[in-house]
Amino acid sequence: MREGNLEAPDRQPLAWREEAFYDHHALYDELERVYDICHGCRRCVSLCDAFPTLFDLVDESPTLEVDGIDKADYMKVVDQCYLCDLCAQTKCPYLPPHEWAVDFPHLMLRAKAHRFKQGDTRFRDRLITSIDPIFDTLSLPGIRHAANAAAGSATLRKIGSALGIHPQAPIPRFEPPVTRTLKMSARADVVATDRTTGRVAIYVTCYGDHNEPKVVQDMVTVLTHNGVDVKLLADARCCGMPKLELGDLEKVSALKDANVPVFLQAIDDGYDIIAPIPSCVLMYKQELPLMFPGDADIERVKSAFFDPFEYLMLRHKAGQLRTDFANGLGKVAYHVACHQRVQNIGAKTRDVLGLVPDTEITTIERCSGHDGTYAVKAETYDKAMKIARPVVKRVQDVGAEHYGSDCPMAGRMIQHGLGSGEALHPISMVRKAYGI
Repeated sequence: MREGNLEAPDRQPLAWREEAFYDHHALYDELERVYDICHGCRRCVSLCDAFPTLFDLVDESPTLEVDGIDKADYMKVVDQCYLCDLCAQTKCPYLPPHEWAVDFPHLMLRAKAHRFKQGDTRFRDRLITSIDPIFDTLSLPGIRHAANAAAGSATLRKIGSALGIHPQAPIPRFEPPVTRTLKMSARADVVATDRTTGRVAIYVTCYGDHNEPKVVQDMVTVLTHNGVDVKLLADARCCGMPKLELGDLEKVSALKDANVPVFLQAIDDGYDIIAPIPSCVLMYKQELPLMFPGDADIERVKSAFFDPFEYLMLRHKAGQLRTDFANGLGKVAYHVACHQRVQNIGAKTRDVLGLVPDTEITTIERCSGHDGTYAVKAETYDKAMKIARPVVKRVQDVGAEHYGSDCPMAGRMIQHGLGSGEALHPISMVRKAYGI
């Protein structure tokens, strides 16, 4: 048996359709096995609060080993995991092909799915992960203004804490949906490359459509400036990541069934697909292919799905990206989103920003602690702020003129921690550099 593993991670399909996946005794036996391996390793202690929680349980147990932990406390570890995947993709030496076959995020997902199937999931958590109906409602004209006013009212935020939402949590503003307001025009003079068609369908995502329409607008502007034909996918629904993190795998499957025909039609029309939120890209590049192995439609979507800066760098390598930037960006503190890091595409955002003259980039590869809902919940807000603190300090130490993340939610968390300035999505920085 080898200690450690130098081979590439090999994420195995998620056997969520099998009855054994939800078996209580089998699950807890596997939790004990993996917890014991993690206890003997401890190299992931700095990533999130799941591992400190586990190690504290061990250290406070009567045996000082995993066998001394009350099994009723096992889910305390699960509660702190928000499926960033960094432990599996960047730290764990025991992921397959290692014979110990440890996949900590998939085990946490299995535990979440088991709990959800048992009906042991809080109503609040079901509510705040029901993104499509909530965001559609909160973006309606009259309701939007009231929701934004409530988010800025300390009194109303305290009332919201009764629902388990922390009164100081960073809450996004709601804007008119970009799919209804942004006018597009097709262009015929596109240049294809060996990996890109020169036509892009933007999966704007719930967050991009309702909370960060400017990011989508800037993405359209940058792509159009570089000769790419762009359209918005107005009929697509939530990617399912919030429900995945909740363990509601049947809902993830239903959202997949709604979205895949929309994506396939765009692909058949000659379009590549990109999205402004790394988590949404990851769903179609990794999570859904692992949930539905061998699904030909999912594989087609996966092969056509790109991170925005992965796409720009592919165009650049083919000589199809303009580098006539009008403005330098100065000192940039760039936070690499966790769900972009685990796509295994390399530092494409940094590479594109590095093309801008008079720009000094400091890359920050630590979790921001936001996780969509983790930083919003009353019981985990303080933990999220603790996780974000080193990132915020790094931005301060850099003295950055611009800061931001591929994930707008992470950028919002950093801005919240700083208490000043405005986080910019890197695509907005590129537009600024072009002067357009």
